[in-house]
Amino acid sequence: MTSAQVDREKEHGGDRAADGPAGGGPAEEGYERGLGSRQVQMIAIGGAIGVGLFMGAGANIAKAGPSIILMYALAGVVIFFIMRALGELLLYRPVSGSFAEYAREFLGPFFGFATGWTYWLMWVVTGMAELTAAAIYIHFWFPQIPQWVSALVFLVVLFGVNLISVKIFGEVEFWFSMIKVTAIIGMIVIGLGVLTLGFSDAGETAAASNLWAHDGIFPNGIGSSLMTLQGVMFAYLAVELVGVTAGESENPEKTLPKAINTLPWRIIVFYVGALSVILAVVKWTEFSAGNSPFVHAFEKMGIPLAAGIVNFVVLTAALSSCNSGMYSTGRMLRDLAANSEAPTIFGRLNSRKTPAFGITVSVVLMGIGVVLNYVVPEKAFGYVTSVATAAGIWTWMMILISHIRYRRGVEAGRLPASSFPAPGGALFSWVAVAFLALVTCLIAYDKDARVCLYVAAVWAVALAAGWQFLKRRNPAIAQRAEREYASAVD
Repeated sequence: MTSAQVDREKEHGGDRAADGPAGGGPAEEGYERGLGSRQVQMIAIGGAIGVGLFMGAGANIAKAGPSIILMYALAGVVIFFIMRALGELLLYRPVSGSFAEYAREFLGPFFGFATGWTYWLMWVVTGMAELTAAAIYIHFWFPQIPQWVSALVFLVVLFGVNLISVKIFGEVEFWFSMIKVTAIIGMIVIGLGVLTLGFSDAGETAAASNLWAHDGIFPNGIGSSLMTLQGVMFAYLAVELVGVTAGESENPEKTLPKAINTLPWRIIVFYVGALSVILAVVKWTEFSAGNSPFVHAFEKMGIPLAAGIVNFVVLTAALSSCNSGMYSTGRMLRDLAANSEAPTIFGRLNSRKTPAFGITVSVVLMGIGVVLNYVVPEKAFGYVTSVATAAGIWTWMMILISHIRYRRGVEAGRLPASSFPAPGGALFSWVAVAFLALVTCLIAYDKDARVCLYVAAVWAVALAAGWQFLKRRNPAIAQRAEREYASAVD
């Protein structure tokens, strides 16, 4: 731990004493270590399977054709670099507010402040996206129910789940993830059966040649394929959630590396494998935005019952991500409060050791998604996903740059080496930084997606103003900022 960290621990030691130690290592931080190995593993798996795949893939397929498989694979490689960088940091110092803590330590206190609040924003707007998707899926069975009604019901139910205890959250997330994993494997098996045995209504046209026969792998050009990367990266949001669980995992030194190392297999099976099978069974020209490619594929096969089952699965995927969002927002607000960067009330735990007030405020703001579903139901999903992607890119950037700074400290002998070093060291982190910069440029080029950059600019101004307000109100923060910045740039 750096000297600046030690100073910060002394400053806040009294505030944290009631809840347990925080910020220094694998201490419990007042939380209940109620997430077992099987739950952490399934949370990690579930984080790689969300509404961005089940619903967002439809629009991406329509834009990129079969090349969308390559886009998901390329982004998946970069995501693995990000997760290995995070894994090295987590085993160096596993804490619940991991992203903000590492940015605070290696880049300076403002970056910790900005990362914590931005990650919180990401999950608030992601929760809106997932509520929107869940409401759309309900239309499959009950088209007469307004989207905003379904979104509101789901919001209230998941709010109750998160207030009870982390064990209940972990168990609900375990079964949500189990449903998603089982369903995707089942879809792959059925799709392969259609391809090899030719059964179902799609059997006559299903063929591997569908992956290249209809105007090639890049039917709309490489440029159109690259423009899907914004939506593709949204599909991977939440893979870093395993880092937030560090403070509540029973054995983070064992469970976290295992969860991260299985990521390539999850990407190969759930993204590359599933999309390859679907696009071989149904040609890419039949998919469109706003419809799940998985549901459409089973409808094309003439198996309506299966389409209903798949719709249920994608519904659980959306609810799973929203559930995770509520979990993350409360923990991130508590980390900010522990560093005097948010109102102290966010730092309190209820009798069940959950940050109830932070969760409650976040859920209230997620309710804006209900309003969007009422005002602009046809555009709600696109608006919130673009904002969530921009916030996610910032978070991933902070992880990567913190990792680069950490490796520099290890090489200089100032910091202890992690027991889970990232392959390629800082080199692959630089590669991932360059890729994320490319995605940001593509977002700026896309007239529909660039709205998120306008939101990001407003958010940056708000963060800068908030930080200046904090320093004026609390001189101790300003003094700590100077010390920690000096330590970070050393």
